[in-house]
Amino acid sequence: MAKDVESDHPPPAFSAKDYHDPPPAPLCGLVKAFQKSYYTRYGGGANELAAGYNKGTGLGAEIIGTFVLVYTVFSATDPKRSARDSHVPVLAPLPIGFAVFMVHLATIPITGTGINPARSFGAAVIYNKDKAWDDQWIFWVGPFIGAAIAAFYHQFVLRAAAIKALGSFRSNA
Repeated sequence: MAKDVESDHPPPAFSAKDYHDPPPAPLCGLVKAFQKSYYTRYGGGANELAAGYNKGTGLGAEIIGTFVLVYTVFSATDPKRSARDSHVPVLAPLPIGFAVFMVHLATIPITGTGINPARSFGAAVIYNKDKAWDDQWIFWVGPFIGAAIAAFYHQFVLRAAAIKALGSFRSNA
């Protein structure tokens, strides 16, 4: 409908709809270009193991942090729980956000809080220094192990116990 409206202005050669890069990409470039000292001092936002911690501690922190987050998401969005408690879908973002907050408080001093391999990888690509790449495996292996353990625990331990408990209430008559 707006195409039918005529005006004396030519259409722009470039508009916002032609821009496809996500906003953080050019912003990282701007920070790197104009605030090089801050960018270098803070490692470009790349996750790396803090001084004084070994790789095992970093891996353990990432596993536990991801476990807490994924377990909270599974518990808060469980469809069986939603059927029982109608308010759960509305309030699910609260425990998930709180879990993210607590995991950040616990793991920022150790690893900078990876818990998302894509975020850790992207920042390492932009920063591209040896230290970020030396520890990169921690930010891939840790979250995958933590998420797998959380999924296993939720599905086979908690849900199995709930199904077993439900079966004990049924009568055989």
